[in-house]
Amino acid sequence: MAPLRATVCSGNPHKLAEFRALFGDWDLELLAGSELPPEDGATYADNARVKARFGREVGPADRWMLSDDSGIEVAALDGAPGVVTARWAEGRHVEKMIAALDGVADRRAQYVCELVAISPDGEELVGAGVLQGTIASTAAGDEGFGFDPVFVPLGETLTVAELGDAWKVQHSHRALAAQALRDALSRALR
Repeated sequence: MAPLRATVCSGNPHKLAEFRALFGDWDLELLAGSELPPEDGATYADNARVKARFGREVGPADRWMLSDDSGIEVAALDGAPGVVTARWAEGRHVEKMIAALDGVADRRAQYVCELVAISPDGEELVGAGVLQGTIASTAAGDEGFGFDPVFVPLGETLTVAELGDAWKVQHSHRALAAQALRDALSRALR
């Protein structure tokens, strides 16, 4: 079977590189020249869906549209920051999280990702992934981004930033969502 051809509904070349690592056998390109709609949905899937639907309207008609939204949910913060993670962190992910949990014993957290893919004929598929873990009290490691220097996955003793990008391609919340999306695609194409 020919590689699936998809357009990643993002203007971020780092997102394209990450998706190419997750979907190595797919032909991926970025959505060119369009400002994406705001991410103001109530769920991760809502935010991913609005970008994928926008891509379906303005992107190449013969390609799948692929989009994601993700965030971190912290038990001691009643599940916050959740769907507003990027706005909450304001580019200071590690510092804000360490400050928010200063003196807090319950450091359970989870990364969540939802991927939405829309086919050329409008069929929508969703894949979700959750990576459970805890928030470390100090940052460690130099790979990854966002909360990776303080997020320790369940069953691990190192942060995601210490485990590294190769580990993320296999085990991250996005990797789990990508596998779920691949499974949904396999079922849909039978």
